[in-house]
Amino acid sequence: MFWSQKKYENYSRKKSMHKYIRVKIIPKSAKNEIVETMEDETIKIRIKAVPEKGKANKELIKFLSKEYKLSKENITIVSGKTEQIKLLRINGLN
Repeated sequence: MFWSQKKYENYSRKKSMHKYIRVKIIPKSAKNEIVETMEDETIKIRIKAVPEKGKANKELIKFLSKEYKLSKENITIVSGKTEQIKLLRINGLN
């Protein structure tokens, strides 16, 4: 057996430290900011960038990485890359 039970438990905990959040993006805004959490737990966010060629998505990831103090690689758009409402996976959150 290559893995001890303790090593496997530590590996599992590290792998499961992520969170999924749903966001609604308002592009072409005056500034980047979190506006509110809506009734269905969706987080409304204003983003300065325009919604073309992935610019708003890149700006969103950059903004959230600063807000959560994580590297940009820890934030992934799971679905909604071309939509206003997106599902994000954020690694490294407790």
